[in-house]
Amino acid sequence: MTTLLRNCRPMGGAATDLLIEGITISAMGPGLAAPPGATVLDGQGMLALPGLVEGHTHLDKSRWGMGWWVNEVGPRLIDRIDTERATRRSGFDPATQSARLAGAFLARGTTRIRSFADVDTEIGTAHSDALVALRQELRGTMDIQVVAFPQSGLLVRPGTLELLDQALRNGADIVGGLDPSGIDRDPKGHLDAVFGLSQKHGKPLDIHLHEPGELGAFALELTIERTLALGMQGQVVLSHAFCLGDVPRAPALYAALAEAGIAVATTAPPSRAVPSVRAMRAAGGRIFAGNDGIRDTWTPYNMPDMLQRAMLVGLKNEFRRDDEIAWALSTVTDWAAEGCGFGEYGLKVGARADLVLVEAETVAEAVVATPPRRLVLSHGRVVARDGALVS
Repeated sequence: MTTLLRNCRPMGGAATDLLIEGITISAMGPGLAAPPGATVLDGQGMLALPGLVEGHTHLDKSRWGMGWWVNEVGPRLIDRIDTERATRRSGFDPATQSARLAGAFLARGTTRIRSFADVDTEIGTAHSDALVALRQELRGTMDIQVVAFPQSGLLVRPGTLELLDQALRNGADIVGGLDPSGIDRDPKGHLDAVFGLSQKHGKPLDIHLHEPGELGAFALELTIERTLALGMQGQVVLSHAFCLGDVPRAPALYAALAEAGIAVATTAPPSRAVPSVRAMRAAGGRIFAGNDGIRDTWTPYNMPDMLQRAMLVGLKNEFRRDDEIAWALSTVTDWAAEGCGFGEYGLKVGARADLVLVEAETVAEAVVATPPRRLVLSHGRVVARDGALVS
């Protein structure tokens, strides 16, 4: 399939045309000639963004489209974990819900997702397997990375390690970890386990680190040491890393993360101290963003909309200048693609043709106004118009 997209403004620049052959952008420039048989689309002078990237979410947990769920959960982390385990016994279908939320993301311009999938001794690998099946079903339309994730704890629930191993054999892409001290109460044992799985399967690692202050900094330093010792630079992500927002020695930790090639995934929640996008980039490190849970038993908030998430990242980091707001967009575009390891990315010749058209003058306006997605292309073909999926 050959498509010529006329009169669009990549990243708010001058109006140009994009020639798409198959799934690849093959030429860019004004006044391109339409090859015989090409489909011609009119960009109407709209701003073109690369396909958006969701770097941290939980497709398998969402109650999106199920009606309002009344949240009466207690304040502790374990309260949320226990409530979630109880509610999914009442006919919750992770396959249906994951597909529903993935479709909502795609309609709003997200073409690549990293999603965690719960693995525990009650559900086994069912959630991870459902996401692996969805990844296969959507191949050629949306890219999904599946993280096998011990949400209920790893060492504190005997048998979970073996289930994570099985989930990876079943096709999960990434090893997940969770609060080595706060949940498992054994930071060395936890890191032994998750790094061991990563080495065994040759797959990267993404660890949720909710732990605050010096407790979190301790786990962060142990992760850095292990990454360097095993030569796993560029293969490890620390998600949340709230401790970076509330310890005085954070500048040294940013530098150490950059040296170890460990990326940070932030969800920029308003209620917590969070890693600084500015500080992480100044240290030479990588940082990107995600929603975390969306309309699940953990939180009633968040939307499958990465422009909204970029706006919230900008707010949390007190970005006001247009160039700073462009950094917020990068946390859900090129920086996220790099941090997650999604290749062939961007609005350039040779990249895969994933792009979004919006009515905005500049990148900054697109972030702060979160305008409707007028046209979404993925893998070189139109997949959504005006916020609705096309067949």
